[in-house]
Amino acid sequence: MGKLTKNQKKVLEKYNPEKEYSIEEASDLVRDITFTKFDASIDIDVRLGVDPRKADQMVRGVVTLPHGTGKEVKVLVLCTPDKEQEAIDAGADFAGLDDYIKKIEGGWTDIDVIITMPTVMAKVGRLGRVLGPRGLMPNPKSGTVTLDVAKAVKEVKSGKIDFKVDKFGIIHASIGKASFSAEKLKENALEVITTISKLKPASSKGTYFKSINISSTMSPGISVDTSSISGL
Repeated sequence: MGKLTKNQKKVLEKYNPEKEYSIEEASDLVRDITFTKFDASIDIDVRLGVDPRKADQMVRGVVTLPHGTGKEVKVLVLCTPDKEQEAIDAGADFAGLDDYIKKIEGGWTDIDVIITMPTVMAKVGRLGRVLGPRGLMPNPKSGTVTLDVAKAVKEVKSGKIDFKVDKFGIIHASIGKASFSAEKLKENALEVITTISKLKPASSKGTYFKSINISSTMSPGISVDTSSISGL
């Protein structure tokens, strides 16, 4: 094993990789073992007892974090001309249609979320090969295909995120930044966990929450004791 760095030694003084921590302890500890010079993102990883290969066990949903993600989200609204100003007034960074479709077809994807309208999905649909692999394709289930584009923009800007279980049965979601207080991280994490709990497929048998881990961009994962969370 290579020599431990100064920061790695600091982490091991505070953190026991064999221990499961309460949600309160994990929310506090993840800040203590993050030594990046930048404001690192804090993520939650939830391993579920589902088989995502089966359509009736695909867990997908949206959640509005009470304290947002701490990240500045770039939003593009692909809409008809009469909705452009409405989208900009609501906080969208970009709004338009044909010009932006051409830009995306040319490889431009410097955005975090795309919101569009059902009436223009025929045009947006052809961007699937570009947007799909990047997780940017608008979807009615995540609220990004809607006639009320202003409301959708405001929700995304205020901390609404969508999540989907991956092929390994794990949901990954951002719950804030290292600069957040432990209380804010805990409340954001609980909001994600509660939402996932409500989405349990009827066909899922056995243990639903197999494991929960909280980590920062550069920290090890902290195991959360699921029994410390009421209702699970």
